[in-house]
Amino acid sequence: MSTATPGAAPGFYQRHLKDLLAGCAIAGLLLPEAVAYANIGNVPPQAGIVALIAGLAIYGVIGNSRFAVVSSTSSSAAVLAAVTLSASGGDAATRLLLGAGIIIMAGLFFLIASAARLGNMSDFIAKSVLRGFTFGLAITIVLKQCGLALRVNPTHSDAPRYLWGLLETTKQWSLYGGALAIAALVILYALKRWPRVPATLVVIVLSIVLGYAVDLPHYGIVQVGRIDLAHIGFGLPDLERTQWLRCGELAFAMMLIVYAESYGSIRGFALKHDDPFSPNRDLAALGASNLVSGLFGGMPVGAGYSGTSANEAAGAQTRVAAWTAAAVIALMVALLLPQIAHIPEPVLAAIVIHAVSHTINPHVFAPYLKWRRDRFLALGACLAVLLLGVLDGLLLAIAVSLLWTLRNLSEPKVSVLGRLGDTHDFVDTRSHPDAHPVPGMIIVRPEAPLFFANVERVLSHLRMLTAKHDESMRHTIISLEESADIDGSTIEALQTYAAEVSRDGRKLVLARLKPRVLHVLTRAATDALPVAALNELSVDVCVHSLLDAQATTH
Repeated sequence: MSTATPGAAPGFYQRHLKDLLAGCAIAGLLLPEAVAYANIGNVPPQAGIVALIAGLAIYGVIGNSRFAVVSSTSSSAAVLAAVTLSASGGDAATRLLLGAGIIIMAGLFFLIASAARLGNMSDFIAKSVLRGFTFGLAITIVLKQCGLALRVNPTHSDAPRYLWGLLETTKQWSLYGGALAIAALVILYALKRWPRVPATLVVIVLSIVLGYAVDLPHYGIVQVGRIDLAHIGFGLPDLERTQWLRCGELAFAMMLIVYAESYGSIRGFALKHDDPFSPNRDLAALGASNLVSGLFGGMPVGAGYSGTSANEAAGAQTRVAAWTAAAVIALMVALLLPQIAHIPEPVLAAIVIHAVSHTINPHVFAPYLKWRRDRFLALGACLAVLLLGVLDGLLLAIAVSLLWTLRNLSEPKVSVLGRLGDTHDFVDTRSHPDAHPVPGMIIVRPEAPLFFANVERVLSHLRMLTAKHDESMRHTIISLEESADIDGSTIEALQTYAAEVSRDGRKLVLARLKPRVLHVLTRAATDALPVAALNELSVDVCVHSLLDAQATTH
């Protein structure tokens, strides 16, 4: 033991030294991004700073990922702007109150989902839909940041009319603002050759120096301006009951998008580094982060890919890096507020464009076009955002994804199984012509979990299959290996079908039952579906059991 301690201490300190350096490095990236995303969300810059500190600190305590950087993201900011504008009717004060209510409700939904262990809920948003939505959203964000840099703001929410609005107002463009944004973009992309150089921080420092050296407002260039941290309050927004209900509706969509984005980042880096992955714990961490951010008037937060990858690239080893970043940002805000106020808005627009530009890559659609699967979902989600705007496009994308999931679950394929040669394997007879049925038996396997929306369709299909055979078909075996659990409607349907089979003088056996399914069906056993007909073992065992019983009877 005495030899282990000296070796352990240097490793401990070296690891946390890397965390401290990583935290300092990403702080310079995250602070200007937070202010920039506040612009996207149409909220005061302090809302982005509050969200950033809340997300880093709270996720660092509760969350599971050692790389995740939880802060405001371009996607959540754009969604926040769209939903609050729609719900508030354009009134600025009401918009801020509704925004806080939506974020608080989203945080509560996250916590409820964590308690219900719904860690994989984002799987209900198809990856193709999410990629199409992200692509379209990135284009929308870039267009609106161009408008911000040029100091024109068309009122249209859809991308084609917004672009046309930009082109119609060319005489009103701020050419100096556009030139400054282009210069910032050139520097950001040029510095990508040196990954260890904090490109965003370099651009911010240069822009602040420019703001002190040149009278930017004289040239029509708007600066961030005063950041009011003195009047940040804590508490629930003063909303009516109907407004809270509206917040709840919009918060559900917000939660799904934030978690889908966060889930992809957190899970991706966990797999990359062979780290443990705890989705329900991360749900709780995201819920607490959003709840606190909303109570302080901040923005929605999630684990964005750019911040998380920057944290990994900076050498983070544990969640201490996020705590360090939160402390450094708090220190920067306390000491450098006057300097932050001098950041030109065209530079913030350039930072946002640079941050989302990696998602504007048509190659994301290539696999779906090649596979000829989900290509219409991906392209449709992209077009929905571009043509309908962020909010309507988001809601349509979620609705289509959920409907697509329900369609696939409610119309499952039912495979007729046969024995493969002389083996113990039972396989789909359509895929394996050499698989032969067992005389006197029909064996089927639904290729999806049984639940209330598909069980009647599956059993109707089984009735048609049975009707095609003569009276020598004495046994029916249903393999339920795809069903981890079943609901009450499924139990009732199985009981009714078992009674029908029994009246026809046949016998029903359920094979490969999962423990939970076996347990609940045992409690629900009837004369037609007795406990003896419930089997957790293989189809082969059930077949031999029925054949042995038949031989004994004869």
